[in-house]
Amino acid sequence: MNKHYFFIVVFLWGVGFANAQITGNVLDDDGAPLPGASIVKKGTTTGTTSDFDGNFTIDVAMGDTLIVSYIGFETKEVTVNSTEMSIQLTSGVALSEVIIVGSRNPNRTATESTVPVDVIDISELNNVAPQVNLNQILNFVAPSFTSNTQTISDGTDHIDPASLRGLGPDQVLVLINGKRRHTSSLINVNGTFGRGSVGTDLNAIPAAAIQRIEVLRDGAAAQYGSDAIAGVINIILNKSVNELTTTVTTGANFTKNANDQTGGVDGATTNIAAGYGVALGDNGGFINFSGDFDVRSEYSRMKEWEGEIFNLYNTVERVANSDGYDISNLLDDDVDDVIQYANQAGINLNGATTKEELGEVLGADATQAELAARGQQRSDYNMRVGQSALRGGRLFGNFSLPLDDNGTAVYAFAGISSRTGNSAGFYRLPNQSRTYTPAYINGFLPEINSNIKDQSLSVGIKGSIGDWSVDLSNTYGKNAFLYTIGNTFNASMQNASPTFFDAGGFSFLQNTANLDVTQFFDDVMSGLNIAFGAEYRVENYDIIAGEEASYAQYTANGQRITLASQQPSQDFFGNSRPGGSQVFPGFAPVNELSRGRSSVAGYIDLEADFSEKFLASFASRFENYSDFGSTINFKIASRYKVSDNLNIRGAVNTGFRAPSLHQINFNSTSTIFDNEGNPQEVGTFANDSRAAKLLGIPELKEETSSSVSLGLTAKIPDANLTLTVDGYYVEINDRVVYTGQFEGPGTGTELDNLLRQANATAASFFANAINTESRGLDVVITHKTDLGSNWRLKSDLAGTFSKTNQIGDINASQVLRDAGLVGTYFPEDSRVYLEEAVPRTKVNLSNSLTSDKFIIFLRNVYFGEVTEATTTVANQQVFGTKLVTDLSIGYKATDALTFTIGANNLFDIYPDRAEDAFGNRSSGRFDWSRRAQQFGIGGRFLFARLSFSLK
Repeated sequence: MNKHYFFIVVFLWGVGFANAQITGNVLDDDGAPLPGASIVKKGTTTGTTSDFDGNFTIDVAMGDTLIVSYIGFETKEVTVNSTEMSIQLTSGVALSEVIIVGSRNPNRTATESTVPVDVIDISELNNVAPQVNLNQILNFVAPSFTSNTQTISDGTDHIDPASLRGLGPDQVLVLINGKRRHTSSLINVNGTFGRGSVGTDLNAIPAAAIQRIEVLRDGAAAQYGSDAIAGVINIILNKSVNELTTTVTTGANFTKNANDQTGGVDGATTNIAAGYGVALGDNGGFINFSGDFDVRSEYSRMKEWEGEIFNLYNTVERVANSDGYDISNLLDDDVDDVIQYANQAGINLNGATTKEELGEVLGADATQAELAARGQQRSDYNMRVGQSALRGGRLFGNFSLPLDDNGTAVYAFAGISSRTGNSAGFYRLPNQSRTYTPAYINGFLPEINSNIKDQSLSVGIKGSIGDWSVDLSNTYGKNAFLYTIGNTFNASMQNASPTFFDAGGFSFLQNTANLDVTQFFDDVMSGLNIAFGAEYRVENYDIIAGEEASYAQYTANGQRITLASQQPSQDFFGNSRPGGSQVFPGFAPVNELSRGRSSVAGYIDLEADFSEKFLASFASRFENYSDFGSTINFKIASRYKVSDNLNIRGAVNTGFRAPSLHQINFNSTSTIFDNEGNPQEVGTFANDSRAAKLLGIPELKEETSSSVSLGLTAKIPDANLTLTVDGYYVEINDRVVYTGQFEGPGTGTELDNLLRQANATAASFFANAINTESRGLDVVITHKTDLGSNWRLKSDLAGTFSKTNQIGDINASQVLRDAGLVGTYFPEDSRVYLEEAVPRTKVNLSNSLTSDKFIIFLRNVYFGEVTEATTTVANQQVFGTKLVTDLSIGYKATDALTFTIGANNLFDIYPDRAEDAFGNRSSGRFDWSRRAQQFGIGGRFLFARLSFSLK
């Protein structure tokens, strides 16, 4: 009996132990606890997360395998062999972590998801990568992401357009901590990729405040609403506590083409970043503040101006000015003084005595003689073709406070940023009517000064009602962009003009209230997640007028022109002087407006593990906008687990993008340059304007899309390899584009009068002009290995291969077709911007070799070819593929102090030069394309970084 009793006790004890409640903790490399680490039983959806002290509890059996993961650390598999476990993770960038975006299942990892999601550890990249602003960090680490600094493109010089999979900047939805981020107030109407679009200003978010970024590369409008046609970028803010981190990064371009291609150093950049968090309460609460301040100097890559600069009238001005004469008097109808100084200059007037006769003689080119006489060089008349100067600061806070032991918590995050920029436009040459030489005898380089302010605040409470998790939040954001124009002139005002103007600007406000409800049922099938919710969003767009002189045109007597019968002041040759502040005319009161709208939405999101092998999800979202009506979209996705190491996944979805308030309401007059560099004063008219009705251009409606994706994820444990391959197809109907420039007939028509009233020579609009299709393939391969006891190597090979095309007929009205203006409605250069102006192929190979003391980072990025965006096919030069190499070496002097030196574009690679045969150099202005950019024209950038971390 005693023996039997003994064996029964042992057996029952063994059974109980086989299904024991395991406790443990998760630690980092240094033995510090990791709060929020994911612990999942392998092959199931059973899992938990570690608390603030790194502790966890989970019900598993002896011999089961736990998958332990944490962003920024290598995922680790451990076998349960004790009721108390201590698990230490090794740091390193990882792509297969528990994700927030793309799935509302709290235990879903990137490699187990139904759609492709990249998880990018920004905190790790902040230590090793040369880039410090978010757009450039992502441009070199995420192949499907494209963003470049623009040049000679007005406000777009100060905010870099960004895209996913080659689609528009406004077809990417940005979230912060899973909450919708507001867009910029700037709409891009100049000659760059993304023309006509409104994107999110990612550079308003300090990289120092970011823990990781999740990039969902699939349509997600059915889950998250408008703008998610190309995908979603979800930014997860820092949660670290009791650790002060500070980094100082400084660098510059050390390149053969610095300083107008004379070589040397330029474009100096300094960034100072810091972050600190404080623990709140005993249940994992925290508040973390992170921010940075940076200064970026301008640079130029223009060698020298090759065209005409002076005429013989400028020679007369120089001689008269040297004689102490007020050269503004030369503009009078009394030409005796002109003749006198022309004779003094030795100019043969051929008997000319009237102003008209003198004009024919004095209009002749005198560039070479005048440069010599004035002791100048052609390069003195260069533009600033390259990078704008920027100075700014950003501060973000992230807060969470649990209210009980059941998961109820209040949370908030907020950010402010202020950035001032300085860029320049086309040089105003002395021989041009837009240059008032009595004020600028040698012409002038006008400057755009931007003042960009951004603020955001999200507050919420989450907890449980019964078994349901509930999240109620409100997110507010506002972006303002104001212009002051310096070193410029309103030429029509002549001597009365100031040289500095308040040109006005615009602002955009968005407030979003969300209710999200979810529950995971682990006892239904192999797991069922149900989520549903509602959203109410309010938006407002404002255009703010500038001072009168910034937009008005004046007569020679100083009267503002308001009637067609009034004539503007003229130069000596009878050419009309343009009005407004040159390089950027200000917004007039007629442009000023404040427009708002609201939207309401409801969604349901179901995700079911029908078995351990088969997962399927369904999402649907209804949305109603106050300004254009309703839309409903769907998404079906699935994943089939062929084996423990191989998954096949796919998705089909419909989507939409509501036209932005900017596109609906923006109206202004701006100077836009044609392919030959000639200025055109182009008025942008709203779609409900009389000008639009005259041309048969309809009011804007939403873009609609349908897409399909198919891919696989694979692990090869013996080789420490992870592979994801995803193909996709996206069709978008009624895409909003910025049209070409419609010129008035010049016969006194109503359109002519409307253009005259807007101080413009041509009209452009936003219109649902085309349909497009995009297809591509994304590949990501990750390899990890230990090299001895102290060295670890991690390699990521990621590539995107994409193509976007306009399909079908242009959606033009019969009025436009009858007038033969379809080619203006969607011109050839717009097609190139859409299809070929950014790389359609990009491949990234990153290698990170780390030890206890060293971090060696090597990255090679292959950029595919791009095409010059011109209206003439013969001028469309193709710029070939390039390989750009980054290298950095970090040395950990102490546990707290790390020094890093390195280079972006180590081998000083440039895009192909523009060739004269294609006619796009604009007389030496653009040796490298400003319309088609692969990776910028800065050349080699060397940097040094000091990182200090005190726990």
